[in-house]
Amino acid sequence: MHPLPTPFSRRNFLRASALATAGTLLARPLAAAGGSPPLFTGIGIAAPIAKAAELKAVGIDFLTEAVDQLLVPDKNEDAFAANLTSLASSSLPVLACNNFLRPRHLRCVGADANHDEVLAWADTTFARGRRAGARFIVFGSSGSRAIRDDWPRDRAEAQFRELLGRMGPLAERHGITVAVEQLRVQECNFINRIAEGADIIRAVGHPRVRLTADLFHMTVMKDTPADLKAAMDVVVHLEIAETEGRTPPGVQGQDFRPFFRVLREAGYQGLVNIEGSWKIEQLAAAVAEIRKQEREA
Repeated sequence: MHPLPTPFSRRNFLRASALATAGTLLARPLAAAGGSPPLFTGIGIAAPIAKAAELKAVGIDFLTEAVDQLLVPDKNEDAFAANLTSLASSSLPVLACNNFLRPRHLRCVGADANHDEVLAWADTTFARGRRAGARFIVFGSSGSRAIRDDWPRDRAEAQFRELLGRMGPLAERHGITVAVEQLRVQECNFINRIAEGADIIRAVGHPRVRLTADLFHMTVMKDTPADLKAAMDVVVHLEIAETEGRTPPGVQGQDFRPFFRVLREAGYQGLVNIEGSWKIEQLAAAVAEIRKQEREA
């Protein structure tokens, strides 16, 4: 029997239980109907930990929380410790964090790029993310990476590669994976197609800098299952929402099976995260629809 954390407390017990659940979700070899292993070891949602109990009740396995809300890199240790206390009582683990570079003064590209400040923020984020049980930091951050004015795109790409190259060792030190996310052109003008993200990740060449495949952004940008297949060597994380209204699967009836088949052929077994506009009463059906399409893919 493994010893409990010392000193023993309800908080430590709940924390240990949450981390054990997180490890199970990342690695469990569940059996799917028909004998095929599942694509998804856990179905999560982008939501605050305050909603964990009601989300667990409708079948959600984990949460994706906002960096600036849970990890608070701009606040002192006491502020983060208070959030850890809340997390210890959560009925769901936090396995990923998004809204990475929310402060607009943190700039990845352009004449005003400030990589040292970005990396200081990243180091605190990764350290606290690990303590919170997160495994992925999703790197969308449209305001921080957008190309402004007439800044040359090739220089922006070089700057972003350099930043990620410096970020990789920090992520590795803390056991975190940075998962760069393509964004639709309506939100950002840089890295809009999955192939663009994959090319940059390959050029960086660090195992802790990988790619999130967001099926909402992909379908808005007309990326195809073939485009996903070409990027699967660097994909480690999946996000999902229907193209119309950014609703959870099952609301509009969108068919994700062609993308799921690519994942299955590539041997993907990992997390999928619902990110979009949802109502609690839609989510039990969304979980069932994801599992149904997963089995049929």
